[in-house]
Amino acid sequence: MTRFVRSEFFPPVAILTIENPPVNALGDGVWEAIDEAVAAAAREDSVAAIILMGGGTTFVAGADINVFRQLRTEADALARLEKFHALLCRLEDTPKPLIAAIHGHALGGGLELAMACHYRIATMDAKVGQPEVLLGIIPGAGGTQRLPRLVGPELALKMCTDGKSIAAPHAAAAGLIDHIIAGDIRSSALGYARAKAVQRTVRKTREVTLAPEQLDSGLRAAATLKTDLLKSARGLRAPVAAVESIEAGLQLPFDQGSARERELFAACVVSVESRSLRHLFFAERDAARLPADLGRASASEIRTAAVIGGGTMGTGIAMAYANSGVRVLLKEVDDAALARAMATITKTWDSAVAKGRFDAYERDRRLSLITPTTTYDDFMQADIVVEAVFEDLALKQQTFAALGRVTRDDCVLATNTSTLDVDAIAAASGRPAQVVGHHFFS
Repeated sequence: MTRFVRSEFFPPVAILTIENPPVNALGDGVWEAIDEAVAAAAREDSVAAIILMGGGTTFVAGADINVFRQLRTEADALARLEKFHALLCRLEDTPKPLIAAIHGHALGGGLELAMACHYRIATMDAKVGQPEVLLGIIPGAGGTQRLPRLVGPELALKMCTDGKSIAAPHAAAAGLIDHIIAGDIRSSALGYARAKAVQRTVRKTREVTLAPEQLDSGLRAAATLKTDLLKSARGLRAPVAAVESIEAGLQLPFDQGSARERELFAACVVSVESRSLRHLFFAERDAARLPADLGRASASEIRTAAVIGGGTMGTGIAMAYANSGVRVLLKEVDDAALARAMATITKTWDSAVAKGRFDAYERDRRLSLITPTTTYDDFMQADIVVEAVFEDLALKQQTFAALGRVTRDDCVLATNTSTLDVDAIAAASGRPAQVVGHHFFS
């Protein structure tokens, strides 16, 4: 066993299991280990077929996204991709049947790896896809070249531009998966591989040729989709680049189409679009990793909320709290504004009663939870305050300066701003650690 691949031999079959938990992401070391393990298995006289599968709960969920941070220039990206292109061609040139056994997910580089194998089998609940466009890039290891050869240009265009995965039965119907596994993946893969060992046939995806009518319809579909994307995905380069790369694959031999794919990937991966989407990807992951000591903390109970601003947004927020049984202080600048706010709330709940969503008693109960006010007199009772005033930084800072004086130290101060700097708003409160962005949609 290498660091990332475990090799087992059950003559005439070798099973190579990728071991890079939790999702077997393809970093440089994993790529190299797969390359070495397949070559070593192919040299064994007792081996007539090779299975490549993932350890744990999945096949390969994609490339290690951290690697993209190292690609500072297009030249860096091109050099790395040329290495992967050669590696996948070596796998495809293996003289013995090479079978990808897929469970969980084969996404991005994971699907590109599977497509370089001679055969693909998958469990019923497995999913495959090319989601690179969601990170502002395109498949860069042959995905836009091999996928159309297997599923046809139309489905390849869809998968590479919307980034959505498809279920194994759909993939099998399209020609991407050769066999659906009903039982245990390991034993089923062994049975399939033993049959291929007897046949001793290999099938290289890069040598598949499309019929002239497929090429023509694919090019027409690509032209139409590109026109649509220029309208619907304005400002996004990656979806259009994916179409252009597939177009190149339909018009050029495999190696030339792959070279164009690498050029387009290289331009995308260093773009602001891709850097921003990758930042967002990691930020969302980091936000889900709570500090270890948070497990010992207990959540504060929200018994009373205050909402500042009785416009469309403020009334909706007040109603959301009342709907959950929380008492609400609804503040406006004067009695006339308060009257308008309460009239809006009453009208909305009257409509709900008329539609039978709840009865008049429940409407009155919810209304009783909302206390209209033009002052901060009772704000010491609030466990959370949500500001929903006009989108003006000076006004919001003025509001938070007041909140810093009239609320308890443990009160959460929330701003509903869409566009303004939350840090600048928080600073005005005098206790920014208690301030959060808490955005609602109308």
